[in-house]
Amino acid sequence: MNWDQIKGNWKQFSGKVRQQWGKLTDDDIEVAKGNRDELVGRVQERYGIARQEAERQVDEWGSRL
Repeated sequence: MNWDQIKGNWKQFSGKVRQQWGKLTDDDIEVAKGNRDELVGRVQERYGIARQEAERQVDEWGSRL
């Protein structure tokens, strides 16, 4: 699924984001609002991982939708 679709249906996907990345707060998810780069940054920050790894995780998650 592409990020325009994810962004357009963010409310629907926010629950799946919570399932995938439980350390993200409601504020993190609200701020991301379907923006890939913002979500990558939040995942990177909360999990203390490299940006490349966060991008891989987010891209993999998006491809499973």
